[in-house]
Amino acid sequence: MRREKRFMSGILGMIAFYVVTITATASLTKDIGKSSVEVVNVVSQEQSKEKKTEEVNQVLPLKEIKISEKEKAPEKKIAYTINYKTPIYSEPNGKVQKDSLKKAMRVEVLEDKVVEITKETKVKKEDGTFTTKKNVEKSYWKRIVYGKNNEMREGWIRTGSLTEDIRKVIPANLKNANLSAVPKREYVNNPKIDVRGIYLTVNTAASAKRIDELIELSKRTKINAFVIDVKEDFGKMLFKTDAELKYLGKNDNRYPISDIHSFMKKLKDNNIYTIARIVSFKDPTYASKHPEKAIIKRATGKPFTNSDGVIWVSPHDRYLWEYNIAVAKEAAKAGFNEIQFDYVRFPASNGGKLDKELDYRNTNGESKPETIQKYLKYARKELEPLEVYISADIYGQVSSSSDDMGLGQHWEVISNEVDAISPMAYPSHYGRGVYGLAVPDAEPYKTIYYTTLDGINRNYNLKYPADIRPWLQAFTAKWVKGYIPYGKKEIEAQIKALDDLGIKQYLLWSPSNRYGIIEK
Repeated sequence: MRREKRFMSGILGMIAFYVVTITATASLTKDIGKSSVEVVNVVSQEQSKEKKTEEVNQVLPLKEIKISEKEKAPEKKIAYTINYKTPIYSEPNGKVQKDSLKKAMRVEVLEDKVVEITKETKVKKEDGTFTTKKNVEKSYWKRIVYGKNNEMREGWIRTGSLTEDIRKVIPANLKNANLSAVPKREYVNNPKIDVRGIYLTVNTAASAKRIDELIELSKRTKINAFVIDVKEDFGKMLFKTDAELKYLGKNDNRYPISDIHSFMKKLKDNNIYTIARIVSFKDPTYASKHPEKAIIKRATGKPFTNSDGVIWVSPHDRYLWEYNIAVAKEAAKAGFNEIQFDYVRFPASNGGKLDKELDYRNTNGESKPETIQKYLKYARKELEPLEVYISADIYGQVSSSSDDMGLGQHWEVISNEVDAISPMAYPSHYGRGVYGLAVPDAEPYKTIYYTTLDGINRNYNLKYPADIRPWLQAFTAKWVKGYIPYGKKEIEAQIKALDDLGIKQYLLWSPSNRYGIIEK
């Protein structure tokens, strides 16, 4: 009996322990639920008690919500045009053409359709009479949506005019390029703006008088940004850097800007968005220190130069990459909002016709656009932690060219990697007859409109394209036959072309840095 009593007492004790534990747990859970509701519903305190009770019931218990495979948004079916001028039709019958697309343009396929057409033909029999024979002909179509000229359009295209493999329609030298989408970031401490900038040389930046004049200009006009040479065309530096000492083994005794932090503070105090221009591969100073890195002529072994006589370093040179990005990092730490890479290309080689004659020091066997892409990708990776944007200057004609123009500059490859892409769209740089214009320099509005529209259409090929921010002409090109003087009227015509296309950003280039013409 005593054993039975002890056993029953033990059972009752365990039951009491579990009751206490469950009660305590329920109490804790109840408190957690109340706490959650109080935090979430601070603005709902005036609601009725009944609704609060309802909300408590909704909050408890907390459960993970899982979306079934059926509920997930279906992936878009993407394809690319394979013809140089692919027709788009109103209906899947090939009768009414409503539009056309260039080769390698990206479209989204909405549906597939097989169209059957029955055709009757008369066939003569042996007895001389006729019988009717019916033949069913099938044609295959896809309904697509695509972007063109600042709008989304829809139409029908023959199935055979599309491919899902982009590598079948891009130039051969892009076969090894990384075509995966690169998301763009925006930094809270460095907000993006609609940049309306002007270019400043190191000498202009070093002149307190000129800087004050340009700051005052920004207050009277829409100018809100300065593109300043940090590493210019000949390798000269704006301010003293550790990068120069490390990669060139020297620092100059004097620099245009002796106190970069005071200089940057002045610009910031006047609400100037600052862009550090870094000339990448046109660098005779670096070439003189590292002659083994220069592009040379195979026949003579001597450095290759363009008509200006400036020696180019190979864009394949990773050591130069490191140097440029090290300079960029110091510019970012000094307070620049953005790093702009200029001459981010191979030297002009007559459209690549001189490639066989030149030694580019290409030890990795990379194509030109592949190397430029890798350089910009490296720059992005290294500079992102400093919360600075990156941009790239390109030839204006790149937007209208299906290849890289022998320069390594292919629109989609570069736009995919940078935050802003800046075509040098100076009307004076377009040949006679381009865009149907006898003298593009004399047609600032039309030239800028057509070249920029091509860039807009190319950006439809990318999931995360760069902002288009063209360089505009703020100088008179007297060397052009049929040129016109450029002043306020011509500059405003270029800006209006951009505005009509929905682009609010631009940069003005004047070699002399005289920008008073924008007001005259």
